[in-house]
Amino acid sequence: MSSASWPDDEGGAPPPRDEGPPSRRVPPSRLARVIAIIGVVLLLISIAASLWTESLWFGSLGYSDMWWSRLRTQVILFVLGGLLTALPIGLSLWLAHRTRPMSVPMTPGEQALAQYRRAIEPFRRTAAVALPAVLGILGGLAAAAQWQTWLLWRNGTNTGATDAEFGRDISYYLFALPWWSFVVGFLTVVALASLLAAVFTHYVYGGIVPPGRGRSTRSAFLHLAIIAATLAMLRAWSYVLSAHALTTQENEVLTGVGYTGANAIVPTKYILAVAAAMCAGLFLASVRSRSWRLPTIAVGTLLVLSVVVGSIYPALVETYKVSPSRNSLEEPYLQRNIDATRAAHGVTGVSTSSYDAVSDVSSGQLREDADSIPGIRLLDPSVVSPTYQELQAQQPYYTFQDVLDVDRYTIDGETTDVVVGARELDLSKVPSDRRDWVNDHTVYTHGYGLVMARGTQSRAGNPQWLSPDTAIGTYEPRIYFGEEMNHFSIVGQGDTKTPREIDQPTGGEESRYTYQGKGGVAIGSRARQAAYALTHRDIKFLLSDAVGPDSRLLEHRTPKERVKRVAPWLTVDDDVYPTVVDGRVQWVVDGYTTSQNYPYSTAFSMSGVQSGKVSSVQTQQASSLVGDRINYMRNSVKATVDAYDGTVTLYTWDESDPIVSAWDKAFPGLLKDKAQISGDLMSHLRYPEDLFRMQRAVLADYHVTSASDFRAGQDRWRVPDDPSRGNDGVAQPPYFLSLAMPDQKAPSWSLTSTYIPRGSRNVMAGYLAVDADAGDVKGRPASGYGQLRLLSVPRNTTVPGVGQVQNDIVSSSATSGGKGQTLTDYLNNANRGGSQVAFGNQMALPVGEGFLHVEPIYLSSASGTSYPQLRVVVVTFGGKVAWAEDLETALDELFGGDAGVDGQGKPTGDGTKEPTKPVEPKNLTADEKKLRSAIAGMQKAYKDGQDALKKGDFAAYDKAQKELKLQLEEAAKAQPGGGSVDLSQS
Repeated sequence: MSSASWPDDEGGAPPPRDEGPPSRRVPPSRLARVIAIIGVVLLLISIAASLWTESLWFGSLGYSDMWWSRLRTQVILFVLGGLLTALPIGLSLWLAHRTRPMSVPMTPGEQALAQYRRAIEPFRRTAAVALPAVLGILGGLAAAAQWQTWLLWRNGTNTGATDAEFGRDISYYLFALPWWSFVVGFLTVVALASLLAAVFTHYVYGGIVPPGRGRSTRSAFLHLAIIAATLAMLRAWSYVLSAHALTTQENEVLTGVGYTGANAIVPTKYILAVAAAMCAGLFLASVRSRSWRLPTIAVGTLLVLSVVVGSIYPALVETYKVSPSRNSLEEPYLQRNIDATRAAHGVTGVSTSSYDAVSDVSSGQLREDADSIPGIRLLDPSVVSPTYQELQAQQPYYTFQDVLDVDRYTIDGETTDVVVGARELDLSKVPSDRRDWVNDHTVYTHGYGLVMARGTQSRAGNPQWLSPDTAIGTYEPRIYFGEEMNHFSIVGQGDTKTPREIDQPTGGEESRYTYQGKGGVAIGSRARQAAYALTHRDIKFLLSDAVGPDSRLLEHRTPKERVKRVAPWLTVDDDVYPTVVDGRVQWVVDGYTTSQNYPYSTAFSMSGVQSGKVSSVQTQQASSLVGDRINYMRNSVKATVDAYDGTVTLYTWDESDPIVSAWDKAFPGLLKDKAQISGDLMSHLRYPEDLFRMQRAVLADYHVTSASDFRAGQDRWRVPDDPSRGNDGVAQPPYFLSLAMPDQKAPSWSLTSTYIPRGSRNVMAGYLAVDADAGDVKGRPASGYGQLRLLSVPRNTTVPGVGQVQNDIVSSSATSGGKGQTLTDYLNNANRGGSQVAFGNQMALPVGEGFLHVEPIYLSSASGTSYPQLRVVVVTFGGKVAWAEDLETALDELFGGDAGVDGQGKPTGDGTKEPTKPVEPKNLTADEKKLRSAIAGMQKAYKDGQDALKKGDFAAYDKAQKELKLQLEEAAKAQPGGGSVDLSQS
């Protein structure tokens, strides 16, 4: 019953309904606004907390100014990028609506548009603001992401070197071209978006009328013509920049501008640029006529020119001019590519020499190269990590890296190669019943100490351990920052004075420790605890009694991450190594400045080079790793990270590098001068592995410096596959060892690698070494540091490569020490049942006028407690194989009882080329001794005769033959049972 049925004057209004208290429901629109406001507030608080904690982290390292400067740059670019995106688009929408015609003919087509206008009108104002705002945010983010490109452009300076095609300074390509390419691309996208917005709005509101249906308004034509002219001018600019970008374009053989590029593509790019500028004028001229004819002609002409002039003409030149005479026409351009590639990768100073390696084995052959023998490292850092873990971990939650590091220390007055590992904490190995938030973040906080062993010696198959405290002095052993530190820790006393942190194991019990350093961020205040609780999404920062007034938070603790956060413009070496400097464990991180824009230089994949998948141009072309290719690389920065307090220090290393100079200018005070490197630290700096890997990949092809020889391609090399890894296609890694190259008087600590010819033959083609020792003088690297030396083996000389050597080892019938067991039998027997074989690093040394290969072989249990132990050392020279339990015996076996050197590198005999009396085993009979002496004499006489023939000295040859006859007769007499030999000529 409705209220109208009730009498107005009798009873008045209808009886009230019992509906309860008034409803307090918030309208849906108001609730949505409240939720949105709360969300925005929480987002702003989260962003503020994140910015504050980031500022605290950088401030704890002393780099707060650098971080704020970087953030300020990103904010400025974000604002500029957002405004440059939002304003043109918003202005286009506003102008198109503002200048719409007041009356619209109501044709059937216009009636349909009127329906669209009515449909979008309720949302027009919102869309006119929201669309530019959203696109502006995206544009701002895109611009902010280019902060490195911006800073390099702003701070780059001339290099003094110019490119051969355009005559521009190299700095233009490194700094200016990347920035202007971004600017043109960015503005082109903005202009296109503005054009689309204008076309849509003008069409919907009747400002633009399709041809045949009437005339468009003058304001619409003017609006679109200005935007189109802007696009055309941007296109003209883009043509010019793309002509300059040809300097890094990769062609079939060369990188950069070739004959076709210089004589066809570059001129057409300029022609198209002029045509695009003329199109801009035609767009503006169309405003007066309000006809689509001129814009259509302009666009059509530009398209035809881009096809005919930009594509067909260069193709004709390439096909009918270049292809028939490519060698002669492109030779100067290929020479540019060779010279630029060598310069960009830092190999112009490589010292190249021919090395006609011998294959003959003679007694005393290593005597002149005795100093190189101590540098033969038998301990393989990629094999012995389980041995370190088993014998030196001390607790199950300590661990070592899978691949250990090689360093050198002065021990007992001598420079000694050592294999070193940091005893780090691994939370995953903590017993599960002891895993909780308190233990994970406040108890298990750090590792303890370095473990090192002599690299060239072993004891009963195990490493010969060195006590760091005894060998190099007392140092702070606690490792709070290391390669395994992927979690955060809270250190300090908290609410109790009892030490919490697990420390050095003593007497079977776990000692405790409280961090005393200044590393990390102080989080004693409730405000900071709340900020970190928010950023880590962890309320325990506020609730745990382990967090107290003196607590400090350690996070971002791996050396690579810390260096990358401080200097994100650096590419860091994959191998970070620990060393003791001035009583503290310091992680050394090599930093590189790289570029993709060095003109005419060939690019290589950085990750491919690091992983071993890329070791030459051929392997680069076969690899799919192309996302991170670079064509310029410098070891511009040496960085250290203190393992106790996390201090990050960056030193400028390559002061000639223009990129690091630009960054030094952008962030003053970030980089310290090389002169501040202490002598102690200098003694542990080394030539970085990743740079050497890149350079050996470059030199595999670009050791050829003549364009004609390069194109012929008859002397292309590649790095052999690692024989210890089977057929996985990974190149053999470079090895650190002390050796003297043929042109060096004394051995130096070097990084070495070998080459084989491109193709299937596994013979030695070249040998590359670099002096890796930086010396020990404060602020000044050793004069020879970084000198690359390349030995080229003549193609008519056949010397086994590492693959052939490995094949010779596993199939060798050589016996050891007079025993009947061959090496093959030994390996087969050791690799079955309860043991397994692990092949160590196969190192090659250019000694004895040939190549000596040394490979340690390890045995380990196939089950249960298993760790590798050095059991056999195999040596080969010229295809001959010998093996024994130690290096000295193996060398003597190989060189007829006298290698001319003992295992410690001490020459045996008088130190001349003359062989000395062989080292005789004990308990030999008189006849056996005579026989061994006669055999040694025969070897010497034969070698003397061959040497005389090479010199054309027939008198000396005749004398050697008589001596050989005499020694043969003596050997016949000394053989068991006696005997004689008739050497008279018939």
